[in-house]
Amino acid sequence: MKKLFASVPILLFLILSLSGCSAVGEKSASLTIVYGAAAVLSLLLLIGCLLLVRKNKAWFILLFSSVLVVNIGYTFLAMSTCLEMALWANRVAYLGSVFLPLAMLMIILDVSGTKHPKWLHGALGALSFLVFLIAASPGILPIYYKEVSFAVVNGVSTLVKVYGPLHPLYLLYLLGYFAAMVTVIIRAKIKKTIDTTANAAILAIAVFVNIGVWFIEQLVAIDFEMLSVSYIISELFLLGVHLVMNEYRRLKMIVKQVESVQYYSEAETSTPNVMLEKPVEDEAVAPERIEFFMMGLKTLTPAERAIYDAYVARVTTKEIMANMDIKESTLKYHNRNLYGKLGVSSRKELLEVHKQIKSVQAVLGEANNVTGK
Repeated sequence: MKKLFASVPILLFLILSLSGCSAVGEKSASLTIVYGAAAVLSLLLLIGCLLLVRKNKAWFILLFSSVLVVNIGYTFLAMSTCLEMALWANRVAYLGSVFLPLAMLMIILDVSGTKHPKWLHGALGALSFLVFLIAASPGILPIYYKEVSFAVVNGVSTLVKVYGPLHPLYLLYLLGYFAAMVTVIIRAKIKKTIDTTANAAILAIAVFVNIGVWFIEQLVAIDFEMLSVSYIISELFLLGVHLVMNEYRRLKMIVKQVESVQYYSEAETSTPNVMLEKPVEDEAVAPERIEFFMMGLKTLTPAERAIYDAYVARVTTKEIMANMDIKESTLKYHNRNLYGKLGVSSRKELLEVHKQIKSVQAVLGEANNVTGK
């Protein structure tokens, strides 16, 4: 996998080299090769994404798939030999283009730690599909392009367009997404929900690269669609930031969990007759839950504490009621208070958190023995 990503800069250089100056008669074949190479690279990166990304994979799959679809569309547009084929290739390119900014925004929201309502996914997805239908209307309705014809300019297949009344909608759509991404990055930096300035800068670059390339293509007549390359660069930026920040958060959680267990160990030094479980390899409990659990232990009444100690010592319900001389209804009453103070919903969940704490505590004990503390 490292070799795959190490080869990306070389492939991008070759793509840009092939898209440079060439004889007029060679441009069509050259651009077809360039777009084809970009499509192959996009496919390889999609495979790499599937192997590397473990959390929030859906948005990365959408992003990398959209870039692949865009480059496939550009490839077939360069290969087109008639108007109908060029229109279908144009629709394929737009299919990837309209969903790509949606995926970018959602990834930036996640990476920056910005909370958002779940309904936003569906609303923006519906908007993207609507914009795609409008952009795919040429050849069917004269709303996006009033007129469209097929031409070969300087040896390159292209569509000659006369823009229709709804064509500015796509511009507003892209600018809206770009503005939203920049706003999220700035807000995350101000509120310090993004970990470092470098990560914020990389996210901003990923956005502004596409903005800049898009505006250049609107102002300058260029045979080659530079967005096919800028999209690949952007997805690499986003993937890199995602992987770095995930690792940073994982290490931060481990440190916080160790600190929480140390506090728990000090608070529990006077607790008698608590059976220690063997360290387990269960999924780590969130540090916030451990901290709440430990704080709750300090607020337990004598009866609740006795029940807690009995639970972690694996005493049965009948034995607890017999030992404490209480009825089942009284035990249920104490359970509600006990669970509420510890932030759990059941005896099973209580034991899971307790096991996790004891597991880390055992590791700390071994480390202290090794260091001679």
